[in-house]
Amino acid sequence: MAALNLTHYDPSTFILMGIPGMEDAHVWISIPFSTSYIISLLGNFMVLFVVGKEQTLHKPMYLLLCMLALTDIAKCTLILPKALCIFWFNLKVITVGGCFSQIFLLHTVAFMQSAVLMTMAFDRYVAICNPLRYATILTNARVAKLGLASLIRSAVFMLPLPLLLSRLPFCASHIIPHTHCEHLLVAKMSCGDITVNNTYGLLMAVVLMGSDLMLIALSYGLIIRTVLRISSKRAPQKALNTCTAHICVMLMFYSPIFFTSLTHQFGQGIAPHIHIILVDLYVLIPSMLNPIIYGVKTKELREKVGKYTFRS
Repeated sequence: MAALNLTHYDPSTFILMGIPGMEDAHVWISIPFSTSYIISLLGNFMVLFVVGKEQTLHKPMYLLLCMLALTDIAKCTLILPKALCIFWFNLKVITVGGCFSQIFLLHTVAFMQSAVLMTMAFDRYVAICNPLRYATILTNARVAKLGLASLIRSAVFMLPLPLLLSRLPFCASHIIPHTHCEHLLVAKMSCGDITVNNTYGLLMAVVLMGSDLMLIALSYGLIIRTVLRISSKRAPQKALNTCTAHICVMLMFYSPIFFTSLTHQFGQGIAPHIHIILVDLYVLIPSMLNPIIYGVKTKELREKVGKYTFRS
């Protein structure tokens, strides 16, 4: 009731409800969430530490892995600490500015991660299709510039999201039935016209992620064409081993995005608490598994991690 009163008397705040209908289980739900968050932080910081310490890993592929690790850390940290505060301490209040900032940062990080995955696909294309020129085409400096360009691209195109939300009137309830602020969910709470918000959000997803997916598909199409032209029977297996980790990470990143988008549009029959849990797991599980996948599939990284983990 206090939360309801707050929404009427303090228009500068929203109330995040966590997982509505499962309030009694919030503490139990927090256990796998917090465990996954800790594993994600440990795994991704380990990648950053090992690549930073080992001169032999100062290569474009590992620099891209560091970018992926940073986006995973950012994604989890933007959502989980606040969610755990709701689960453990019932701290549900978030300022309107904080909510809009969370939306902006989450979308910026997500679209940057998409761009990093696209750059990784290009990296695999050059490594397989043009290995002799790999060192000249993909230098550390060039990869760093691509990473910076990806960040700037994402931030510039996502900046209108909070600006579009700030123009909307929130004259009804300020209660958000979620663990974090989602763009469409917050927009739907408004009593104003949200057509521009919906159109811009959909347009940016199609333009940015659509272009990334097209370039990824092009890279893998060229990889497949090159591999099929090689007479060696081991070439397809070697190429597959080279790309397996990247393919797994891409599937974990893009598949839930399409699922979430479909449930927003056509999933009215899905219980709200199921949708919320799935969205949170979409952030947590890939962030937790990405460093494990690359650690298992990349021999050089696996050996260096073992050097620091198991040394006496």
